[in-house]
Amino acid sequence: MMTFYEELQWRGLINQISDEKLIEKLNAGGMTFYIGTDPTAGSLHLGHYSSFLITKRLQKAGHHPLLLVGLATGLIGDPRGTVERELQQKEEVMRNYESLRAQVEDLFGFEVVNNYDWIKDLNVIDYFRNYGKYINVGYMLSKDHVRRQMETGISYAEFSYMLIQAIDFKHLHETRGVDLQVAGSDQWGNITTGIELIRKTTGDEVFGLTMPLVTDSQGNKFGKSEGNALWLDKQRTSPYELYQFLINSEDSQVITYLKRLTFLTPDEISAIETEHTEHPEKRIAQEALAREIITDLHGREEYEHAVDISRKLFAGEYAGLDLRDIRSAFRGAPQVKLKEGMPLVDMLVDARICSSKREAREFIGNGAISLNGEVQKEPAIGLARSMALQGELLIIRRGKKKFYLGLFE
Repeated sequence: MMTFYEELQWRGLINQISDEKLIEKLNAGGMTFYIGTDPTAGSLHLGHYSSFLITKRLQKAGHHPLLLVGLATGLIGDPRGTVERELQQKEEVMRNYESLRAQVEDLFGFEVVNNYDWIKDLNVIDYFRNYGKYINVGYMLSKDHVRRQMETGISYAEFSYMLIQAIDFKHLHETRGVDLQVAGSDQWGNITTGIELIRKTTGDEVFGLTMPLVTDSQGNKFGKSEGNALWLDKQRTSPYELYQFLINSEDSQVITYLKRLTFLTPDEISAIETEHTEHPEKRIAQEALAREIITDLHGREEYEHAVDISRKLFAGEYAGLDLRDIRSAFRGAPQVKLKEGMPLVDMLVDARICSSKREAREFIGNGAISLNGEVQKEPAIGLARSMALQGELLIIRRGKKKFYLGLFE
């Protein structure tokens, strides 16, 4: 039977640890640890999910979690190793913080702390004497994300980010007994700065653990769909949209995702992998991934609803969907304004669905145009509001994959 640390390794969740002593401590349980995020948006996205899942794994192994939503660090901005971030307005960061705090408490159920509480009253003299004095500039410049950004320019504010995060670690260690910080691999330099600050100022030994970033086969961060983040807030990204993204996961990556992003056991994942290898066309692994993530985030009912929407859309059973589901399913589809009585062939040209009346007639004649799932054969048929779903929406399909959402004026 695997130890807890061995299972984390098997799942691909260990990138670096600060000391080999941490292995025994992780297996034994009883550590207090924290993981953090800055309020750069009003919701976490799917890219955060793996990092926050490890919080649950550590808790199940007997460790105590704190989740830090960093209002103070969010007001500064962390170096990305590329170009300087634009500072957000303070009011926007505050709104994001409140949204994230509520979301984290709701989704994960852990205590949330805010570094603004201990950073806001820190004066500049104390900052330099009590913290800045202990961290060498050469040490800070050696960090990958800082060194890379030196080429394009880095402000003193972003350069100081790692020291502010180190102060967080020191504060939580001294006030809450935190002895471990967990984060994605891009935070390694910030974590080790905190370990160094604590060692120099208290003599205490604390630890750090980072996880590999979850990516697709091209090295792009997981959780991006056509450049847009997939949010954990279902009002921003519906369970159906999340389902569509997950069900289309790459065959070459899906088992890795099952290991990192679900609580399925090694035996369960092994069985899924065997069946997936034998019958990849059944998308059994992708279905399991979607089921586990959506159920964990939003509940079994939302997962089953997403599956039902997908089935009805595939079958063209649009009448069985409510308007919320339709708008969610076709959120990215072009919208078309419809006029009562306009002939179908004219609408197709007017909406640029077809390039000419001749092309429109060809598509209609070939059965390639449908309205609300019904194939249209008459080019001259007039559009009527009675055709629309609940009198509002008309789903126009050209061919197999081109969809448009029609709305009557």
